[in-house]
Amino acid sequence: MRTERNSRCSNRDSWSAVSRHQTAETFLIDDDDPYFRACIDDRGADPFCERPRRLYSLHRQLLGGYFHFESDSEALLNLVAAAYDNLPSHRFSDDVPTFHIALRLLRRPAPSHTGEPPPMRTQSGAGMLCGVMDACNYVLLSPERRRGLIVASEDMLSRPYHLRYEFIEFAVFTLAARGLGLVPLHGACVGTQGRGILLLGASGSGKSTAALHGLLEGLDFLAEDAVFVQPESLLATGIANYLHVQRDALRFVDDEQTQRWIGAAPIIRRRSGVEKHEADLRHGSTRLAPMPLKLVGTIFVSSRMADDPETLLIQVSAKEAATRLVADQAYASGQPGWREFESALIRQGVYELRRGRHPRASVDALRGVLG
Repeated sequence: MRTERNSRCSNRDSWSAVSRHQTAETFLIDDDDPYFRACIDDRGADPFCERPRRLYSLHRQLLGGYFHFESDSEALLNLVAAAYDNLPSHRFSDDVPTFHIALRLLRRPAPSHTGEPPPMRTQSGAGMLCGVMDACNYVLLSPERRRGLIVASEDMLSRPYHLRYEFIEFAVFTLAARGLGLVPLHGACVGTQGRGILLLGASGSGKSTAALHGLLEGLDFLAEDAVFVQPESLLATGIANYLHVQRDALRFVDDEQTQRWIGAAPIIRRRSGVEKHEADLRHGSTRLAPMPLKLVGTIFVSSRMADDPETLLIQVSAKEAATRLVADQAYASGQPGWREFESALIRQGVYELRRGRHPRASVDALRGVLG
């Protein structure tokens, strides 16, 4: 057996997306056994696939934590790199906890599903969290140990969106939220000069459109789909990699270059059936929030047109705000830190943002709250 350590992957082209400011390391452990592979046929000899294997590794600082990814598959790590390269390195303090995620690729004779893969089913017990799609595709997490295992079948490589969103992001987001004590929110966040606005609302309400136009009008972009907040400080972090925009939202984009950029982006199909362009924010001249943003206001984005186009923001009473926050964030409202977080948001002020003649008017309203 021999062990080598290289500063780059053996297939350099497959790692072209890795930033020169970020280092990808390769750890090669090569068993001379000609029958060696990730999952051997002789299950009696190695039922848990513990024999030494060829492993690749990369590291990224995400959501205030330091994540170490290790895999026997370059293809799986390529998905990790595509999701998390060239992002600002957010931290809440000098003490940055480390998380470990192992990714394993399985072979199977033929996929058990030819259409959309089955939805992930979740379960917990014995200090573990798991998400199971089928017998060859699952995620196992130990928040207390800050470790996770992702197992995926080779045929899932043809569904990179599902692999990234339902496996990799599931593991990263869950471990970061539990390990750092963050409140996990389904929402968006934009801001400026270290101050941020939390955008909440039902799917289709216009959160992504508001975030897009905030970006186009010079605001810093923190996240569009998932925001994580430290409840005691109200510092918010997120992953500013992609913006998901429906095709009809492009009619409000006046800049032709931006229209072409988003219009040429791949189209992903959500479980709900909604199709959106997935525009990579790291490939444009966009402003990604360089550090966590301190929340200074919360806005429920509404699809309802404003009665008065000059008055888009309507303050929500404390009682109604508490009811709406719990209804909008059913999962987060059951997590530790929610009561402290909820009370802080209500003290700052919660608003409803209705639609004006153009999304630029919404950005003006956001600036008013940002101060």
